Amino acid sequence: MSTPDDLSLHQIGRPGQDAEAPQGGCGDSCGCGAGDGADEFDPLACGLDAGLAALLAEAGLDPVQVEDIAHLAVEEDLDQGVDVTTVATVPEDAVATGDFTARQAGTVAGLRVAEAVLSIVCTAEFEVERHVEDGDRVEAGQKLLSVTTRTRDLLTGERSALNLLCRLSGIATATRAWADALEGTGARVRDTRKTTPGLRSLEKFAVRCGGGVNHRMSLSDAALIKDNHVVAAGGVAEAFKAVRNAFPDVPIEVEVDRLDQIPPILAEGADLILLDNFTPEQTREAVTLVAGKAVLESSGRLTLDNARDYAETGVDYLAVGALTHSSPVLDIGLDLREER
Repeated sequence: MSTPDDLSLHQIGRPGQDAEAPQGGCGDSCGCGAGDGADEFDPLACGLDAGLAALLAEAGLDPVQVEDIAHLAVEEDLDQGVDVTTVATVPEDAVATGDFTARQAGTVAGLRVAEAVLSIVCTAEFEVERHVEDGDRVEAGQKLLSVTTRTRDLLTGERSALNLLCRLSGIATATRAWADALEGTGARVRDTRKTTPGLRSLEKFAVRCGGGVNHRMSLSDAALIKDNHVVAAGGVAEAFKAVRNAFPDVPIEVEVDRLDQIPPILAEGADLILLDNFTPEQTREAVTLVAGKAVLESSGRLTLDNARDYAETGVDYLAVGALTHSSPVLDIGLDLREER
């Protein structure tokens, strides 16, 4: 795990007037107006810091999409107004340090996303001290991220940042439990498309942080022939042929719910076979029948209690939609340090 000493101080926000001052992510063309010395400064029009954008890209996230999600979260919370409680109770020039702290043990995901939220709220430079990184296991009471900036800005962005951070960390924590259950077998836990609209890339990122594997990101990057496609096409083999003819370069996964459906699609050259609601015994038979000619994925009937039973049959993946549609959030809070 990374330590604070290993992590450089990260500063984001409106550039200082001094040329030597740390610079934010905006430039002369930024919509916030800070780069060209304009009097009016709109933080919700400011782009992400270049260093933060690079970190998001390295994690497999689109910085522009993350920025859009951050804007949406903050704008929803402000509803074209201001944080009336914070404006009324906090002096405009007050500065504070706040600690994002885990209130229960788990696996963290979304720290850089939380920083992105803060970067569009803060109207002045802020300093970030990173105590852990995405994918790290943490204990209750452990500091994750410390932020020093204008108190008003920190409190205004608090809930939007925490909503995303807690949600993604909850997914990572649940995924880690499955990954731990499968450790030592050849099987991996894999997500599905049962994601929150607009948050798919973030939620699938959280699965990766927890040690899981992503299934297809969209309907266009791979084919998955399910029961309704089979009915519409007139049979499993017919559906497979139709997809192969229409999209010859796309990987094709076929869902089956009986062992006798496997030989015909193997003969057609299926890349991956989804075993729907098979028992462990039936799964073991399917593994023997396929004999390595296709990748096998189990779906349905899966729980943490029986995960290892399925993994030890020799199946390649366990598809668990609950990772993204039912994982509880990880309890994380933001606490301002009291002045001494």
